[in-house]
Amino acid sequence: MSLFKQLLLLITAIFLVIFAVNFLTSVYNTRTYLEIESEIHAQDTATSLGVSLSPYIGDETDDILLTLINAVFDRGYYREIKLVNMEGKVLVQKTNPPTFEYVPDWFVRLLPMKTATAETELSSGWNLAGTLYVTINPGYGYLKLYEQASLALRYSVAAFVIFTLLLYIMLRFVLNPLKKIEQLARDIADGRFGQISDLPWTTEIRSVAIAMNFMSEKIEQMIANLNAKLDKVSEQLQLDDLTGLKNKGSFQGDMKNLFMSHAEGYVYFIRIDNLGEFAKTHGSEKVDNFLKDFAGLLSDISKSSSYELKAYRFYGAEFALIAKSLPEADVEMFGSQLSSALAELGQKYDRPDIAHIGIVPFDISSSIPGLLEAASESYEQARLIGANAYSLHKRDERVRDVGKWLALLERVIREKQFTVTYVGQVHGLRKDAGIVMEEAFAEVHDDGETVSIGAFVSIAEKYSQIVNFDKGIADTVIDHVVRKKVPHAVSINLSMASVRNTDFRAWLADLINTNHEIADKIVLSVTAYSAAKHLQQFEEFIGFVHETGARVMLKRYETEFISLDLVKKLKPDFLRLAREVTSEISQNRSKRLFVETMKEVSDLLDVKVIAESVVSDNDFDVLREIGIYGASR
Repeated sequence: MSLFKQLLLLITAIFLVIFAVNFLTSVYNTRTYLEIESEIHAQDTATSLGVSLSPYIGDETDDILLTLINAVFDRGYYREIKLVNMEGKVLVQKTNPPTFEYVPDWFVRLLPMKTATAETELSSGWNLAGTLYVTINPGYGYLKLYEQASLALRYSVAAFVIFTLLLYIMLRFVLNPLKKIEQLARDIADGRFGQISDLPWTTEIRSVAIAMNFMSEKIEQMIANLNAKLDKVSEQLQLDDLTGLKNKGSFQGDMKNLFMSHAEGYVYFIRIDNLGEFAKTHGSEKVDNFLKDFAGLLSDISKSSSYELKAYRFYGAEFALIAKSLPEADVEMFGSQLSSALAELGQKYDRPDIAHIGIVPFDISSSIPGLLEAASESYEQARLIGANAYSLHKRDERVRDVGKWLALLERVIREKQFTVTYVGQVHGLRKDAGIVMEEAFAEVHDDGETVSIGAFVSIAEKYSQIVNFDKGIADTVIDHVVRKKVPHAVSINLSMASVRNTDFRAWLADLINTNHEIADKIVLSVTAYSAAKHLQQFEEFIGFVHETGARVMLKRYETEFISLDLVKKLKPDFLRLAREVTSEISQNRSKRLFVETMKEVSDLLDVKVIAESVVSDNDFDVLREIGIYGASR
């Protein structure tokens, strides 16, 4: 029951008791007053009438006795007037009904009044001649009491209704700010930090409203500071400390995103030759300056080129350039330009042969390990060609053509020729949490050969078959959860095409509603990169999923794609950090600071943070110490 109803009922009950007590007291006081007045009136009448009758009582047959008694009795205030002689003989007796017809019987029974009777002795000369009895008619008393009680009741009810109405209005006015305070508290819990502008006039509630405003402002400032810290740390994690170029983790993340967006292009893998020997003959400062100049050269080329280029430093002497959408006709021309630029830099350091370049094409069917392996082979080929030379790796002839891909897609989807394994078990990092989630991972085979799932999904997206594939996976996983009575959550990876598809949403809602008892075990997972490109549809999807009782996870999360301000707005249930963020966290202060800050913000936003594929025991212990929700090994 709300505070408003409690106060209204309590104070109304108090009013009711007060009015009832006042009413009853008034009625009882009136009755007592009327009874006393009746006794006094009866005695006065008996005395005065007795004096009037005394001169005539000597003659009991004198008509004046009856005349005088009738004159008094006819006023109607008396129930009985009786004159009795000394022998007990009734000389005169007049009687009236005890009540009036318009006084209800129940009222008479409920409030009985004592009938007042007075008597006086009459004398004739010096001798007693008789006794006069005067009994007041209680009907007049009941009438006056009834009229007084009715009037008091009307006034009491009217006053009660008026005071109750005033109480209702006053409580509404006084307690209405509590609704604003409640709404502000809910807004804060949802990550919206407003203010109560119209402060209530009630001192105590006003103080609470001011405190809520202060808390809202402080939490908003705290999250803003944490966001700024996260952005700064996130940026540091993506950059090489010495050269300022993006690091290998950023390269891998960018390549994954390019694969997902079906982009094509080339990777220029560049390795400085004999950097170890150069370091032996020159000091560390000279080596650092050399690496900075080398990185500056790549950065300048990236910025000045008409192509879409990004430069990276992996570690040590290894660098890379991603050339997205580079025309095939310009690949070798750009390689030649890059080779000439390296030769010019080598002259500055008296090193005519400074580095070699391996060029590898990538497309929808590529994978990062395959790219790096091919790049290393091309680099070795370039070393055989000449100083600062490049070598272009030819596309793999074994790559399936479009017809074969489409045939494979049709067969896999129609016949459900895929297997689902449950991997990446997430261990809860809180005490005795056990396994809290595992990931459903699809595998596709073609003639006994495992097909790259990333390439398969990309091809399925390109040819508008991904929705049917995602339906098959989701149906298989939910059936598994129901049959096996899986006690923990299971994440299902979805493509953004499925997320945006209204038919898929309707199908998914029916599937989950049919199996509503396990709805909270289903976690629908989307990459942060994909969600960032379609934020409005993803936000709608989260709301839709929450209505079904299932949950949503943003995987491979980095603030580069979706800021925590957007997370606050989107309200996913889980954030799974990109693998590069937590790798070697036990040895990297910046990564630890980033995850600690993420944990603080996620606690405020009520979002659970998960780390994926933690290899090192030391890293796992650090994550447990930080206190995030869970981590997979």
